[in-house]
Amino acid sequence: MLPSVTAPSLALTDPSKYLFWITSRAAGTVALILASLTVGLGLAMATGVLKRGGPDRRHVHEILSLAVMGAIAVHAVSLIGDTYLHASVLDVTVPFVFSYKTLATSIGIIAGWGLIFLGLSYYLRRRIGQRRWRWIHRFTALMWVFGLIHAFTEGSDSGQLWFIALIALTAAPAVVLLLIRYLADDEHEPGAAARPKPKDRDRALAEQYG
Repeated sequence: MLPSVTAPSLALTDPSKYLFWITSRAAGTVALILASLTVGLGLAMATGVLKRGGPDRRHVHEILSLAVMGAIAVHAVSLIGDTYLHASVLDVTVPFVFSYKTLATSIGIIAGWGLIFLGLSYYLRRRIGQRRWRWIHRFTALMWVFGLIHAFTEGSDSGQLWFIALIALTAAPAVVLLLIRYLADDEHEPGAAARPKPKDRDRALAEQYG
């Protein structure tokens, strides 16, 4: 004979009550991991750490970027269905509107929109211009950092050891490559006269990013 189940115990174990929150929580973690991998791969190509198999790696980079956008969308939209937060469309899409942890939430919204727009700018790079697009694209790293700040100041799992370890493992390579990138830029600054001519640089960028 099966033991009787009371209403309170059902409420505590009913997954449907927390479905949207769990979905948003999972999507947010996936988005952050994918963003770390995307930034890391992009920096590895930009710094010359990865030199061979360029076209294939560019395709992987593009797929990862699109996956980040999808995960961000699921992360935000799922919150609208959460019965605890009662978030509106404006709450999850416009910075400084939501009253719940306003600053942390706003940083996350800015990071989300930034990663989406910067990711989509890849398809407009020929209209924008390779040099201009490359300069704009550097802000991707900043939006990724905003995403990390959002996760650790508002994320439900921010204090969990498994979450910290997972994010550290995926973000560490990108952090190291980011430092290498900016240190290399500083070293090249005094020798600006020795840099490639604009036309040569544009041609190199076109070959690198297709």
